[in-house]
Amino acid sequence: MHTLIKFTPHASGSSGNLYTISDGLTSIMLECGLPWRKAREFLGFKTSDIAAVLLSHFHSDHSKGAADAAKAGLDIYASRGTFDALKISPHRANAVRNREQFTVGSWSILPFDSIHDTDGSFGYYMVNLKNEAFLFLTDSAYSPVRFINLNVIAIEANFCEEILSNNIQNGTVPAVVGRRVRRNHLSLETLIQMLKANDLSRCRQVWLLHLSDANSDEARMIRAVQEATGIPTYAASDR
Repeated sequence: MHTLIKFTPHASGSSGNLYTISDGLTSIMLECGLPWRKAREFLGFKTSDIAAVLLSHFHSDHSKGAADAAKAGLDIYASRGTFDALKISPHRANAVRNREQFTVGSWSILPFDSIHDTDGSFGYYMVNLKNEAFLFLTDSAYSPVRFINLNVIAIEANFCEEILSNNIQNGTVPAVVGRRVRRNHLSLETLIQMLKANDLSRCRQVWLLHLSDANSDEARMIRAVQEATGIPTYAASDR
């Protein structure tokens, strides 16, 4: 029996990111930003069910456990720039390129450049055998690509512009940090513009990722996205 694609957030935030996506045939890990021991705990120690790991970029909160995941026998997919920064077993390191499609099990996967302060930072657009589409984009100032037929979206909503501006004004956030946040992360306001620019006619879920502890408001963000799109919206928690 066919199973709808299921996105599961296990950990999200600056302390570590770990997610899985499954269509009932193939399960893929998105990011491995926790120590491998902790990642295995979140997965119920069922790592043999994971067909591969996709990394968006090399920052440790997204890649910390990747080398150990490779040692445990999992294939890792990421850009050459990400692999150049990480010590991952060469025979498990699969370097992929911007807008060059590849396949893992039942998923056809298209990596695309994201807007971050790392070499080779990617988002991923994934389509399965039932033509269900999933978008994963985190740590990016905006989306440089438009998409069609999206069923599930998992995307960064790092900060609210008003909250960040107030935090900079009152000194809670240094101005230099605020500038980096704006250059490298997706705001609620930009996210809503991006969602409205895409085909959401088939979309049934939006997941908000990587919310900033200081510069976000989870309830406000969920409400704003739902009101703007009419789509059930959820926030991944920082565990």
